[in-house]
Amino acid sequence: MFSVVRGYNILIVVIAQYLTAVYILAYDKPVKEVVFDLNLLMLVLASSATIAGGYIINSFYDSEKDLINRPIKSRLDRLVGQNTKLSFYFVLNFLAAIMASYVSFKAVLFFSIYIFGIWFYSHKLKKLPFIGNLTSAILTITPFFAIFMYYKNFEKVIFVHAVFLFLMISMRELTKDLENIKGDIAQNYITIPVAYGEKTSKVMLTILALLTLGPTYLLLFYFEVGYMYFFFYLSIFLLVVFLLLLWLSKTKIQYLILHNILKFIILAGVFSILLIDVSVILNRI
Repeated sequence: MFSVVRGYNILIVVIAQYLTAVYILAYDKPVKEVVFDLNLLMLVLASSATIAGGYIINSFYDSEKDLINRPIKSRLDRLVGQNTKLSFYFVLNFLAAIMASYVSFKAVLFFSIYIFGIWFYSHKLKKLPFIGNLTSAILTITPFFAIFMYYKNFEKVIFVHAVFLFLMISMRELTKDLENIKGDIAQNYITIPVAYGEKTSKVMLTILALLTLGPTYLLLFYFEVGYMYFFFYLSIFLLVVFLLLLWLSKTKIQYLILHNILKFIILAGVFSILLIDVSVILNRI
């Protein structure tokens, strides 16, 4: 079940939400006040339960496709019966609603829409080019909007960070489609690589990579990001490597390497939040 709900991904999201709250959204509050905020904890737990439920319903609908694209993980996931998965899915969504209700009715409404969005994406939208990719990227960053709305911090730097993250996730989703093209064709998933070919997908990935230079430039030269500038220079270097490898890639293994480069950038971005301003955090503690 840990494999089905991708517990390692959920752990990263939890860490990312707390780091975002401490370093960016509530930077003017004492660290202890943020970390021990019960409302924030409920929002993070509700996000985790919803995301776990999303992985379950996604696994439920993609079981046949995953046999082709991810045979080893698929065999592990199949140790959990479909009925057990669905039962756990409903329990997790119910718990998410309960935890959100502790915060406010608006939080319940937010997570209810989020849960429906994940189900609708897994059931219908995932099989559609462009719409599926866009929806997936939006759903991935949605948990951070819950924290964003809670603190009501509308500074421009937050939106620039969000744009950078959105572009990176969009690149990851499109690269994943290239990696999984064989299973998508077999199960009639009309993704961008299936509908328009690998070359068009590579052109789109190149455009997305170039677009990331916009928020990267702003974060480096117009906003104060402390020592996090190391991460942005590293991400530029890795994206150059990514583009060079992209146009040489033809096999699933090569696309998997590209996918892992993007995952590393996103993961490094989460922990590099710690570098924004170490001295301020120490003073706040």
